[in-house]
Parts: sequence; C-alpha cells; structure tokens
Amino acid sequence: MKVMSVFGTRPEAIKMAPLVKKLNADPDIESVLCVTAQHREMLDQVLELFELKPDYDLNIMKPNQTLAMITANVLTGMEDVLIKEKPDIVLVHGDTSTTFSAALAAFYQKIPVGHVEAGLRTYDMYSPFPEEVNRVLTGHMASIHFAPTERNRSNLMKEGIPEDRIAITGNTVVDALLEVAGKPYEFEDETLKNIDFENKRVIAVTCHRRENLGEYMVHIFSAIREIAEEFEDVEVVYPVHLNPKVRATANEILSGCENVHLIDPLSYQPFVNLMAKSYFIITDSGGMQEEAPSLGKPVLVVRRETERPEALAAGTVKLAGVEQATIAAMARELLTDRSAYDAMAHAENPYGDGHACEKIIEALKNMKWPEGAINE
Repeated sequence: MKVMSVFGTRPEAIKMAPLVKKLNADPDIESVLCVTAQHREMLDQVLELFELKPDYDLNIMKPNQTLAMITANVLTGMEDVLIKEKPDIVLVHGDTSTTFSAALAAFYQKIPVGHVEAGLRTYDMYSPFPEEVNRVLTGHMASIHFAPTERNRSNLMKEGIPEDRIAITGNTVVDALLEVAGKPYEFEDETLKNIDFENKRVIAVTCHRRENLGEYMVHIFSAIREIAEEFEDVEVVYPVHLNPKVRATANEILSGCENVHLIDPLSYQPFVNLMAKSYFIITDSGGMQEEAPSLGKPVLVVRRETERPEALAAGTVKLAGVEQATIAAMARELLTDRSAYDAMAHAENPYGDGHACEKIIEALKNMKWPEGAINE
C-alpha cells in the first residue's frame, strides 16, 4: 500500500511526524511525504526535530499570503505530485487550508483520503475561521476517518458518515509530546535560561488565532498584564507569533511589564519543555488543549468556544472566553486556590495514551475498501 502524507503547518507537522515515522518503518507500506510549506520556517523546525525528509516540497509560502492564495497553490501543486505518485491513499491532518486543498486535489484524482484528527466541531462556520469549514469539507471527502475520541466519532455519524469508516485512535499529538518530552534538553534562549522556574510560577502564553485579532486580543493581553502586575511571584513567557498584527498588539500592551517576557517563537522541543516547567497555560491553540494535560498543566482557553469539549468535560481545560475580567478572574483562581489548581492538574487526559499512530496504521491495514477504491 502506498500512503502519501501531506501537511504544511507546524501544528500539522508535530501531529503527523510520529505517524510518518511509523509509516516509514512499516515493511508493508510505501510511505511518501509531501509538504506544502504553508508555514516555512516553523515547519522546517519540526521536520528537523523529527528527522524527516520530504519527498516533495511545494514551498508555497509567500509574504502576506491570503487563504485563496494558499488554497489555489496547494490545489495546483498537489495535482502534479498525485499524478506522478498515484498513492493508494492520501493522509491529511486536521483543519488547515493545506488539509482541505490536499483532500480536494486527491478527490479530483479519485484517490481515497484518510482524515487524521477527524470529527472536531464547533458548529460555527466562522469560529475558528477558516478551520471549522476546512475540517467539515475534508470530512465529506474522506474515505476513512481517524477520530481522537468517542465524541468526535459521534459528530461524524450525525453527519451521515458510516460507523465502519471511523476508527477511534486517540490524538497523535500525545505520541509526539511523549517522544519529545523524553529527550534531555536545556534551553538555548537567554530569557528562558534566566527565569527561576523553581521559585517563580511561570504562565506560558500562546495567542495567534485569526478570530482573536483586534479587540479580543487586546482584552486577552490586558488580562495577562493585569495578572502579571498583581502577582510578584509570576513570570509570563509569551513566544510571540510571527503575524505582524499579533506582534504589534503584544508589544503595545505587554511590553514594559517587568515580569512579562515577549520572546521569539520557539521550536517544538523547547516549547514542550517550557510547558513542562510552567505552572499553567493561557492559549487559543487547539493542540495545547490536548498536549498540556499529559504534562499535568491546567489550561485556560482564550476563545469563545472550543472544538475540544472532552477536555472541558475531563476538567483539564477551562474556557476563559475573550473578556478581560473573566480571563483575569480564572487566572487569579488558579494562582490563589490550590484545590482548584489541583483539580485541573490531576485530571486525566482524554486524548489518549501515546499509541494513536499504531491504531491509525492498524485501521488503514484492516479497512475494507469499496471495490476499485484502492490498488491492492
């Protein structure tokens, strides 16, 4: 079986890397890796960390690229690759523009699509934007769905996807996290080297989503500054996304606060280690809602909703919204109420045990394909 994996952004790369490594090692599978480089620099960091060398690199990233540009460039770039390689199945991950466009390109060539991290839903087409529509449309082009949780499978079945086309696997991000966290590491960033992780309570922050740009981001950063100024034993570390709008807002609100450290984006290995040494995390990232619980770190999600309600139900994350007062109040509770902190820190991660990749490969091998859908 020839399996082509396609991804283009750092989050996809992190979650697909352990799967690609296992596909490469499987004697029954011919594994082909194609990257789109929707994110260039941040993607390359992950490829280097996991020692992956793409067979194809579309290298599409352009300054000020729009969603339409990304979609068109992936769609046309993938066409030549798919015609040349003729894979039996194309694996895509999650909900990026690369995910949707690569799935569409495969569909146009009548090549089955496998959707890793399938079935996440907010049921709001503009939040997260454009991810919600990307994953819904990808789901309706996919032949096999790798759902992290039972709830994800239920979401897919409500949309008419047959149960025998869905495998519950857990999330590959836990596989990636445990692989990287197990490696010895010391910070190279000078700011991180000088932070007293033993005696200070460090809050790690990420914030970059399109739907938070503007007023919401001002509220989020204002809440973070409020907490930093209130608690002397707190250090805030924010590796600021490269988006110029994010950087401008962060600098405007957070710079000049002595215990808030705005640093350049971190590659995955130092970031995992930052999470592991942090007291808790404030984020609008999807992946961190899955990762941090494996490290026993509470997560405050600064969004209006989450497509990961399992984490809310398990108690590993709380939805803090995008209003300054609410975010500050929830952060304050974690800093002042030990029982509230412990309840989150000790909750069980609902996203699996680090063996999602094996389950995906097993499902691929055992799938009963419709006649003519896959080359034997």
